[in-house]
Amino acid sequence: MQRANFAKLVTARGLRLATLSRVLGRNPAYLQQYLMRGSPRELAERDRARLAEYLGVDETLLGGLRQPELVVVPRIDLAASAGPGGWAEDEALRAPFAFPPALLRQLGVRPEAASMVCVAGDSMEPTLRDGDEVLIDRDRCRADPRGIFVLRVEGELVVKRVRAAVGGVELVSDNSAHPVRFARAGSFQLLGRVAWLGRVL
Repeated sequence: MQRANFAKLVTARGLRLATLSRVLGRNPAYLQQYLMRGSPRELAERDRARLAEYLGVDETLLGGLRQPELVVVPRIDLAASAGPGGWAEDEALRAPFAFPPALLRQLGVRPEAASMVCVAGDSMEPTLRDGDEVLIDRDRCRADPRGIFVLRVEGELVVKRVRAAVGGVELVSDNSAHPVRFARAGSFQLLGRVAWLGRVL
């Protein structure tokens, strides 16, 4: 199919195969052999990409694989604080984050339940660092001390481990310099569990 598509493009535009071969940095007979003799059987990825760009066509016409659509995940421009905290009225959306659908499936996160939040502060170090972006699974809102959660406590967004306690929960930091904090029942809302983190090295 890709050979037929390429042949049609060449014919319709009155192009010379030798000229196109030189565009690819190949010998003048390269594309003629590709079309007439089937050698090479497929264009090299670099050649295909350069040829598609030169011709102004989608690379799939020349045998390239169609890339999966990315899942757009809302990105909250609020430092879901692992320290000082942010406030609900400050929440605003930044440019969304695009995830490969296969990665979300692997993580077990539904696209509709995914959000990105930026971590601020050092209370969750070394696990999470200031500036890390974390993917939140909003379907997972049941406290589990093995996980890390984003929750709103009296308007403040925090990233903590959550441990059941009499009359509420304890918010636990991974950084031992930060004391355990108690949140009484009714004063907090679990927003989701951290499923993935992105970090600039």
